[in-house]
Amino acid sequence: MTSIDAPSAISSAPVPAPPVLAEVVRSGFTEGRHRGSLVLLAADGSVERAIGDPAAPVFPRSSNKPMQAAAILRAGLDLSGERLALAAASHSGEPFHLDLVRKMLAEHGLSTADLRTPPDLPLDPVEAEAYLASGNVRERLTMNCSGKHAAMLAVCVRNGWDPATYLDPAHPLQQLVGRVVAEVAGEPVAALGTDGCGAPLMAIGLTGLARAFRSFVLAEPGSAERRVADAMRAHPEYVAGTRRPDTWLMREVPGTLSKMGAEAVQAVALADGRALAFKIDDGATRALGPVLARALELLGVDAPVVARIGRAPLLGGAAEVGEIRATF
Repeated sequence: MTSIDAPSAISSAPVPAPPVLAEVVRSGFTEGRHRGSLVLLAADGSVERAIGDPAAPVFPRSSNKPMQAAAILRAGLDLSGERLALAAASHSGEPFHLDLVRKMLAEHGLSTADLRTPPDLPLDPVEAEAYLASGNVRERLTMNCSGKHAAMLAVCVRNGWDPATYLDPAHPLQQLVGRVVAEVAGEPVAALGTDGCGAPLMAIGLTGLARAFRSFVLAEPGSAERRVADAMRAHPEYVAGTRRPDTWLMREVPGTLSKMGAEAVQAVALADGRALAFKIDDGATRALGPVLARALELLGVDAPVVARIGRAPLLGGAAEVGEIRATF
């Protein structure tokens, strides 16, 4: 296994601009383009289509969360159901998310003061507006990664590890996370960084990310990976929120595992092992839906939710005057 203490070097040589994955069309005029890389895997795990350079390392950001949750299970914390889904979540900050984070902490003698997430508003704009209108301010609890951090703290308590240093890359939990990421991706961790929530972040290629998600849905029942996949698919509203594409997709296409990440990263695996992963280079999440919908179409997903995810209208005043659309 590759240790996250010594990631391999990444070349700083200039690389060609990646291809355009989506374009911004306003009033019939293309006013912007979003470039990136994408990979589609067939059910047998072979690469069915590659756009750009899906072998190049990227930071998957929150698309790494299923691997982090699997490491928490391997470390001995017994989580299931909504709690396990929330451990792999980028939650919207809805009341049911925040209530369960508080319960998870209290069950292990912890409180929100133990969280090392940066204070933030709820991720969902509707929830953020309601939260501010109620006179609240940014808190560690409302940061979208607080469920993952609660689970990380809980496993530290369970194993007698120092909870104050649970985000240190040298911490036993984070070392285990690095090993899990490399194992399920089928490639070494290429670089180590710090995620927006403060947790260590492991870089892998998009092909490795798609392989990882595929391995979760095909894992043996009862394994850490399958337990994470099953919890996420059974409780998708805890993975994201009631107004989020990951939730819609996992709810409406049975057996699908889906997780987005910051900077416009997305990974999906279908029940039969077909999988996809992509990253939009400029991090524009506005293009994520159209690109995801087109990728799902190419994988053969035929469901109304695909059109819902892919719809990205542009407004001029109060009128719809254009759209963001996939170009592949």
